[in-house]
Amino acid sequence: MKLQQLRYIVEVLNHNLNVSATADSLYTSQPGISKQVRMLEDELGIQIFERSGKHLTHVTAAGHEVIQIARNILSQVESIRAVAGEYTQPNQGKLNIATTHTQARYALPAMIKDFMLRYPEVSLHMHQGSPEQISEAAAKGRADFAIATEALHLYQDLIMLPCYHWNRSIIAPPDHPLGQLDKVSVTDLGQYPIVTYVHGFTGRSELDKAFSEAGIKPNVVFTATDADVIKTYVRMGLGVGVVASMAIDKNHDSDLLSISAGHLFTSSTTKIGFRKGTFLRGYMYDFLEGFAPHLTRSRVDEAMTKKSQEEIDKLFKNIELPLL
Repeated sequence: MKLQQLRYIVEVLNHNLNVSATADSLYTSQPGISKQVRMLEDELGIQIFERSGKHLTHVTAAGHEVIQIARNILSQVESIRAVAGEYTQPNQGKLNIATTHTQARYALPAMIKDFMLRYPEVSLHMHQGSPEQISEAAAKGRADFAIATEALHLYQDLIMLPCYHWNRSIIAPPDHPLGQLDKVSVTDLGQYPIVTYVHGFTGRSELDKAFSEAGIKPNVVFTATDADVIKTYVRMGLGVGVVASMAIDKNHDSDLLSISAGHLFTSSTTKIGFRKGTFLRGYMYDFLEGFAPHLTRSRVDEAMTKKSQEEIDKLFKNIELPLL
């Protein structure tokens, strides 16, 4: 059994059983991968993949278990490399972050600038996507950190640490009738077409929950993953926008009416996560604390000793998180 064979079966699954695409990503040949997978199956005496002719059709029950163990082994191999790097080149390396547009555009820039000034020899890469794509990137090892708010059930294989709370604001043209009200209610908001985030992005679930509890069906006429796109269509008069408050810039958005909606919606909590068993480099600890100051090295280390997410959440229960 070779590490190369384990890497091949993991990557074949990562590429949806497309051996040709797997070969391209690993800069090797399709026949070479097929041969090594067959050799591993022969050695183990089981089939990892079912086939129809030359094509792989699905992963067998045994194959799923083997691939999960292979993922853990490859992760440990990466941890060994990380340990070596920490002792030989402590300020050099790479850091891959998977997150949504809102986090990348509004929550991270200042902190990342400081981080890069401190660690100029660390190559930092940001991957933006949906919650599903973010969790997949972290689970498959393509991202060191996943930063997310929605669909946290997708991150069960990660250690998820709370960073901050945030809420929403209503945006509209400056002369909009909502600006004349002392306090906007869900009913008031529901009278107008709404422009907001797509389902599964940037706390959209809390908006839907608030309208549902009020017995109102919102007239959502346009959705997007990007707050800047939402602002554009609000400026066009398409509707009233509901966006993360952190996405409003007092200078660039001075042409829009902004109304705090913290009293309408439950605050959302953004978390940052990484795979269990990950060896965190020194600069990775610094990234965590730079993003959320309460995530000190000692607290992160303690969180990694917990057996469940419930125990991790309890660890941070009495810590007052900032509100953005």
